[in-house]
Amino acid sequence: MSDDDGELLRRLREQEERLVFTRFDNTDAWRLGCLLVELATGRNLPVAVDIRRGTQQLFHAALPGSSADNDAWIARKVRVVYRFAESSYRVGRRLAARGATLDAGYGVDPARFAAHGGAFPVRIRDVGVVGVVTVSGLPQADDHALVVEAIEAHLAGG
Repeated sequence: MSDDDGELLRRLREQEERLVFTRFDNTDAWRLGCLLVELATGRNLPVAVDIRRGTQQLFHAALPGSSADNDAWIARKVRVVYRFAESSYRVGRRLAARGATLDAGYGVDPARFAAHGGAFPVRIRDVGVVGVVTVSGLPQADDHALVVEAIEAHLAGG
C-alpha cells in the first residue's frame, strides 16, 4: 500500500466516523435527497440519487443524463455498504491498495456487488448502519464526494 493509499483510506475512515446520525427517518431522507438533487442540478450533473433505510427505498431521483444503468450500479453499491458496513468507495480503495478485487473469494458475486464509490452508510450513533445514501453517474471519487458533501450539510442543519 502506498502512502497515498494509506492517506485516502484514513480520510475515508474519518468521514465515516464523523458523519454519524442521531436519527434517520423518512423526512431526513427526503431533505437529504432534495439537497443532493439541488447540488447536482446546480452543477448540471447527470446522476441518479437513491436513499434507503433497510430494504425500503425512501428517495430516488434520476436527473437528466442518467440512465437505468445508474440504477443497476446503485443496487450493486448498496449491497457493498450493507455487506461490509462501510462506504463502497472505502471498500474498493482498500481492495485496490492490496491488489485484490471483490469476488467469490469474499463470498460475493461481482455481478451483484460493486466496490465503487458513491454509496455511503447511514450510521446511527449507538445503533449502527441502518441505511445507505447513493449517487451514481460520475467518476467514483466524485460520486463519493457529492454524497459526503450533502451529508455534511444535512448534519450541520443546512
